[in-house]
Amino acid sequence: MTSTIDAQVLPTPTGPLSLLVHEGVLVAGGFTDDPGAMFARLPVALRELPLRTVPDLGKPAQAVRDYLDGDLFALDLVELDQPGTPKRQRLLAALRAVPAGTTVSYAELAEHAGLPRTAARAAGAACAQNLIAPFVPCHRVLPSSGGFGGYYYGTPVKEWLLRHEQAL
Repeated sequence: MTSTIDAQVLPTPTGPLSLLVHEGVLVAGGFTDDPGAMFARLPVALRELPLRTVPDLGKPAQAVRDYLDGDLFALDLVELDQPGTPKRQRLLAALRAVPAGTTVSYAELAEHAGLPRTAARAAGAACAQNLIAPFVPCHRVLPSSGGFGGYYYGTPVKEWLLRHEQAL
């Protein structure tokens, strides 16, 4: 049996959310109705596998439904995997540890990752290359200068997520 990348598109109040799973592990998630757009961002080895749409991914899809219903910690329980250097992995782990309902600055994120000498720019790059939104909650990172900063899926999506988590 050939391994596949399984995809499901879920409706959310802020637009469609595509989830991609490989062998039961979430490898991509993003606010788009096109799973192919998420698939194109995966590492080469995963892009060599067939992409197929399925009616229900199980645990990751249920976690999204639970999150939208108010269980703000449901996404934390989903197993996921994304590529990156050891430094990037530390930043992504620190990002995943930012609790719902709170925000941090890019500099604070670097500090929480144990990388205080890392410029906020490296933390920003980790967010920009994050493949698994909102499970790795880059929407919870705000610039220390104020405002919302950037978000791969647009500021309105970031604002909605923060409002949903009551971090605004």
